[in-house]
Amino acid sequence: MDWKTRAWDRGPAFPMTLGWDLAGVVVRSTVPAFAAGDRVIAMSGQISTGLGTWADLVAVPAGLLTAAPARLPLVQAAALPLAGLTARQALDRVTPAPGERLLVTGAAGGVGSLAVQLARRSGARVDALVSRIAQVAVARELGASLVTDRVADLPVGAYDAVFDTASVHPGAALAPGGRYVSITDDPLPADIPGAAKNQVREDAAGLADLVALVDAGELRVRVGAWHAVEDVHRAHELFEAGGVPGKVVLIF
Repeated sequence: MDWKTRAWDRGPAFPMTLGWDLAGVVVRSTVPAFAAGDRVIAMSGQISTGLGTWADLVAVPAGLLTAAPARLPLVQAAALPLAGLTARQALDRVTPAPGERLLVTGAAGGVGSLAVQLARRSGARVDALVSRIAQVAVARELGASLVTDRVADLPVGAYDAVFDTASVHPGAALAPGGRYVSITDDPLPADIPGAAKNQVREDAAGLADLVALVDAGELRVRVGAWHAVEDVHRAHELFEAGGVPGKVVLIF
C-alpha cells in the first residue's frame, strides 16, 4: 500500500506522511482507556484520512488503538494491523465454511500468510499459490495443504472460493459458481460472476480479536525484513520488488 501511494501519487497531496501501521508506546493520553507507557498498535486509513504513521510521534484518535500483543515485541507487532485487518475483512466476504476448499494467492506475503492461518480456523481446506518456489515451505509451515508456485498445477474446478492477494487469475481452478474476492488494484475478472473487491477499513475491535489470537499462540505474524527509518529508500525497493516472506518493518 505504501509504495503504491508514493509511486502512483494516490491519496492526500504531497508532502505527506506515509504509513498505515503503528506499534509504539503511549507518551500522552487524553482518554482514560490508555495511559502513558501502554504498548499499543493501530491501523490508520492513511489515503483517506491523511494521518500517516511513519513518524517518531503520532497523534492517533483513541478509537483506532488497541493493546499490543503481549507475546510480541513492538517491532514485530507493527506487522499485524493493516495485513491482519485486510485478511480478516476479506475472509469475511469469502466466508469459507467447513469442508470447503479455499485458495489463497500470494500466500507467503504479509496479508496472504495471515489469511492462510485465519481461513484454516473456519474448518475449510486451505491451499496456497506463491510467487516463488522458495516460498513453498513457508506456506506449508503456515498450514496450507497443497502449495505451488504454478497456476497450471492447481486442480481444475476444485475451489469453492479464491482469496486473491497477488493479482493472479485462478483460471479453471475455481469451481462454477465459486466465490472470488480480491484486494488487488487490478480489474476484477470479467469471467467470474459475482467477483468482488474488498477495501480494508479501520476496526480497533477487529484488531483486538487478532491480538487475542496472537497471544493465544493461534496466529503467527511474519516479518520478512527490518529497516531503520534512515534506510527507508532500501525498504521501499525491497517490498516494491515483491517476494518478501512477510512484512517489511520500519524502526524509529
